[in-house]
Formats: sequence, C-alpha cells, structure tokens
Amino acid sequence: MSVMVGTGRGATAGILIRNAEALELLEKVDTLVLDKTGTLTEGKPRLVSVIPAPGVSEPDLVRFAASIERASEHPLASAVIAGAEERGLMIPAAERFQSHTGKGVTGTVEGRAVAVGNLALLEEIRIVAGDLEPQAERLRAEGQTVIFMALDGRAAGVLGIADPIKSSSAPAIEFFHRDGVRVVMLTGDNRTTAETVARKLGIDEVEAEVLPERKVELVKRLQSEGRVVAMAGDGINDAPRSRRQT
Repeated sequence: MSVMVGTGRGATAGILIRNAEALELLEKVDTLVLDKTGTLTEGKPRLVSVIPAPGVSEPDLVRFAASIERASEHPLASAVIAGAEERGLMIPAAERFQSHTGKGVTGTVEGRAVAVGNLALLEEIRIVAGDLEPQAERLRAEGQTVIFMALDGRAAGVLGIADPIKSSSAPAIEFFHRDGVRVVMLTGDNRTTAETVARKLGIDEVEAEVLPERKVELVKRLQSEGRVVAMAGDGINDAPRSRRQT
C-alpha cells in the first residue's frame, strides 16, 4: 500500500517511479548529486555582460557569437542569440560549424574564424585569453557563467551569462540536510562561478569544470566510497552527450 501511495504522489508531482524496488532504494540514499543549470537554477540564462577586447566592437562580439551559437542546442546558446535579438543586431549565417565536447563551438562567419566557448576551448585552439581572464574572473565571482570568443585566432572578448537560482533550491537543500543527505553539485561550469552558487545554497561539495563524460565517473567514485547516490538533473546538461560545460 505504501508503495502505491508513494508512486501515486510522485506521479502527481511529475515524478515517474520505475518500480517498487527503485522507491525502496531511494529511502537509503545518503548522497544527492545535482546538476546546476536548469536544476538549481531556473534554466533561463540571460546575456548580462559584454566585454570586448580592444579593437572589437560590442555589436560585433555579440552578433558573431550569436551566429555560431545558432547551431548549438545548449541553453547558453539561446541566451546569446536572445541578447543579439534584443540589441536589434543582424545575425549572419555561420559555416563550417564544429562542436567541441564540453568546451564550445567553432565556425566561420562572414569569412572570419570564430570560436565561442570556455577557457579550455581557447587552450585547445592555442589562443591566449590575456587581459580578458581577470575580467572573466570578476564576472564569475558575481555568479555569472563566462563565455570567451575569439576572432581570427585572437581573443575577442567575454560574454557573461546569468541564470537566477530557483527560489525552491535553498529550501530543498535544507530539507535534504535535515534528513542527513550530503548534497554535491556536479557542473561543467568554472569553479569560481560554481562555488559562488554553492555558497549561496549551502551545498556541501562542489565538483566543477567537469566534462560531460566524466559526470558518470564521479558518481561511480562516490558509490565506490560506499555511498548510496541519487542524481537529479534536467536530462540535457547533465547527460554525457552534452556539448558544452554548464
């Protein structure tokens, strides 16, 4: 009877429970792993900061980034595109689009080589962030997710994306703490940004700058320590097939 009640209440809350065994196992969970974007945050990121490098205009920085991001499925891509549209910018077509798993995207726009992603992407294509890195760190300390952009082999600027924390996140984490559950945030985002969010929510442990395929490995590590682990995510950013850090 209790299993029937549990599955029924879960269904009304939009939670599907596979079987009675899964419900019984859930009661033994002592560690909860959470994705950040779309789970702890609203999953509705907005472009709030634009810092171009010398010699690059703010409109060019945004429109070139939006052009490349049009071919991406990541939530941060939609924020950049919306930011360009809000500014009334024309978004040119991109060619030779290529996704770099967990790092970002590259392509050609109006004959110019464009790269949009995190610092790991710049390192992969041998571009130095230079003076943009301290400015990026300032945005991260404010809880923003930073995207670097490069044009023709040179760092061109940084974009800051803000994704508000859900009002339900802090009460939910308090609930789990009262029940003796350790809460771990697992994210591909930069450590400074991740730790800013974690401090606001009282999260016990942070695993940041994690590539999508390593998320499964980290869950297995926790299990190898004797923990009974549950993971909650939005089903996109937390999946191993995700193409960008979040």
